[in-house]
Amino acid sequence: MGTGRGTRRAFALPKSPLLAAVAAATLATAGCGALADASGSADGKRPAGKPFTVAFGGDVHFEGELRARLDSSPDTALGPVAGGLKRADLAMVNLETAVTEGATPAPKQFTFRAPPSAFRALRSAGVDVATMANNHGMDYGVTGLQDSLAAGKQAGFPVVGIGRTADEAFRPYRTAVNGAKVAVIGATQVLDDNLVQAWTATGAGPGLASAKDAPRLVAAVRKAREDADVVIVDLHWGQELNPCATPVQRQLAAQLADAGADAIVGSHAHVLLAGGFLKGKYVHYGLGNFVFYNSSGRTAQSGVLTLTFDPSAKTRRVTRADWAPAEISGGVPRPLSGPAAQEARAQWEGLRRCADVTATP
Repeated sequence: MGTGRGTRRAFALPKSPLLAAVAAATLATAGCGALADASGSADGKRPAGKPFTVAFGGDVHFEGELRARLDSSPDTALGPVAGGLKRADLAMVNLETAVTEGATPAPKQFTFRAPPSAFRALRSAGVDVATMANNHGMDYGVTGLQDSLAAGKQAGFPVVGIGRTADEAFRPYRTAVNGAKVAVIGATQVLDDNLVQAWTATGAGPGLASAKDAPRLVAAVRKAREDADVVIVDLHWGQELNPCATPVQRQLAAQLADAGADAIVGSHAHVLLAGGFLKGKYVHYGLGNFVFYNSSGRTAQSGVLTLTFDPSAKTRRVTRADWAPAEISGGVPRPLSGPAAQEARAQWEGLRRCADVTATP
């Protein structure tokens, strides 16, 4: 899975501890060089590990021309953007599809599904965990959910935000990266009105982790914070085609930051939104499309967000944010370089004008 990664989770191959230097040299950077504050673990009682990086991509599915890419070569289905994912110590995306080859589509306009080889494609591209908490995660109902969980288990690929019960859906993926304990939670604020009840996980019923239940999500973050050095929340949220964070997004981001989340990232709008610091935590309101068919204009603007974490810091654990812009062509994001990358990065920086985040803590 590449040569730039540090020591981490059970299923991954070891990576080099030189990642930070490699990433800085290879990714065009935007943003933060703030130093972490006083050292110590999450609980102040043990070493918390060395700095590490996490790469994030936005919405992924395998519809249209992407299905042909997946069927012909799962190992290269995500295209050249895989390099930016593999260079990070941990990488995650929003998998916006049911993983099933059967079941009945839900009563909605657009339904997405992919075969189990989708997990092979993600892993081959350097992705380590995916959230399936989104408005397409149950496009093929409970049977599709069960198939998705079974396919992930068979592939040994972890997913969050979806489960047989609410406890399972809100349960974080836990891993160790460079000696640091990391917890990743997925949840969605976006559900079709006619499907909210059927798709929301309950005490005894399958479904998605719903961020509409903000107290439940806040409680999940607080619980994860108890024994994790770093807590990450990946959300499906926002308003389609709106490049500005909504009041609902801003309110939830502040609640999660107060609850102990170190990084809050998300997608759904199909366009890029702002990223930056809020209350000393890092928030990215919208990563846009990532591996997504039928993207053009603003919806083709994409990229890889790489955050550097210092788990020994008491509060500000994100010490750097790098944005490597890309443009979707043929359904896959293709990294930009030269003047095109500089222009795209400047546009990304400008998105903070309509958000409550800053370039530095």
